Amino acid sequence: MSGMSGPAELSAVLGGGEEYLEPIYYRGEVELRGRITRDIVEEISRVKREPDWMRRLRLRALELFEKLPMPRWIYGLETIDLEEISTLYLRPVEKPASSWDELPSEIRSIYERLGLPEAYARYLAGLTTVLDSETVYASAKEMLRKLGVIMLPMEEAVRRYPDLVKKYFGRIYGLGEHKFSALHYALWSGGVFVYVPRGVKVPYPVEAFFYVGRELEGQFEHTLVVADEGSEITFIEGCSAPRFKRYSFHDGMVELYAHRRARISFITVQNWSRNIVNFNNKRGIAEDYAYIEWLEGSIGSRYTVTYPSTILRGRGSSTTSLVVGIANGPYIKDTGSKVVHAAPETRSRIVSKSISSRGGVNIYRGMVQVNKGARGARSHVQCDSLILDEKSKAYTYPVIHIMEPSAEVGHEATTGRINPEQLFYLETRGLSSEEAKSMIVLGYIRDILRGLPLEYVAMLSRVIQLEFERYGGVG
Repeated sequence: MSGMSGPAELSAVLGGGEEYLEPIYYRGEVELRGRITRDIVEEISRVKREPDWMRRLRLRALELFEKLPMPRWIYGLETIDLEEISTLYLRPVEKPASSWDELPSEIRSIYERLGLPEAYARYLAGLTTVLDSETVYASAKEMLRKLGVIMLPMEEAVRRYPDLVKKYFGRIYGLGEHKFSALHYALWSGGVFVYVPRGVKVPYPVEAFFYVGRELEGQFEHTLVVADEGSEITFIEGCSAPRFKRYSFHDGMVELYAHRRARISFITVQNWSRNIVNFNNKRGIAEDYAYIEWLEGSIGSRYTVTYPSTILRGRGSSTTSLVVGIANGPYIKDTGSKVVHAAPETRSRIVSKSISSRGGVNIYRGMVQVNKGARGARSHVQCDSLILDEKSKAYTYPVIHIMEPSAEVGHEATTGRINPEQLFYLETRGLSSEEAKSMIVLGYIRDILRGLPLEYVAMLSRVIQLEFERYGGVG
């Protein structure tokens, strides 16, 4: 391979083929199928050898799931039949591999198709991969160990560091906030726990990669990143799945906690296939003078619902949320970002860029709330939509709650169409129609890409190019 090869780039190849791919079959150590019941939840906890507090948390979440109604604010999710998701937990290996040679050959082949070994060796400080419901590969470079950074599969962290995990797990994103958050906590499996000690600055990104290998499967990984006082870390997650004849459901969770003067950058490039319903719950808490950055590149999936959110709990804390959503085809992207200013002198910036083509629907759903007493709070929201044809649509639903008179909050939104003259000019210079469209889209999001890590810009740019080369840009 030449140039930048990484999981997000190559996941586009797996996620968008015209032909259906066969599900992955391997000798699973444990597989739990059937309805969502107390027995299933108890069995997941038993298989994972969890402490009793985690088992009780799961059962409390199950009770909430059974009581809560389906979300009514999201268009399209009423078509999800949770009873149709037959595989609720799947453990493909007995324990995670720590070296390449330990992986079973059928799982190793997935890595080879994604180019992960090279990406890991060249760019990453640590790497975790979740296949279906469990972590199958976990490797942290010696550098992380010397720095004292803890990076473990989530289930292993629950057993080895129960007090530390319990302090944060489920405390940032509540169990009963909606039906799908409750479902996640009842069935969660896989994911990553990262703890960065005080004053430690991790010089290279760490990465988690999530892969759904079967249709009618649920994936419920949980990622928890804790940055202690004065520490810094960049976390990249990539998501992919082959194209199935029937859908699968992804209901993941990300919780971030940035202590005083800590910095966390959380980067996502997700390019699920068109048969994935993607519901992603993401929230961070920032203490005094801490900073949380969300970078969300959402390209694939049948439905995507994600609103990276930050609670600015400490004085002088700040957050940036940059979201790119591409609905290329008759698919729905319901994305946005939410911020709560709960302390004085806090700052937030939200930039949303959506691209709709071939009948795609993009929805921006955002919220900025400034609590009383958050004196001197500042927030700016920029929401831009690019529509490439007559069939596509874009909607904007901003919500702003200001309870502090000294706050300054701004919101601006634009909607535009692709310029036919610009497209014609590029085509006369030898570019194909698809290449010209991808170039225009990349130019449209250039203000988001400016200043971002080179690896992320390369990955996201390549995914967008492949998206338009494969599917075209105008229906």
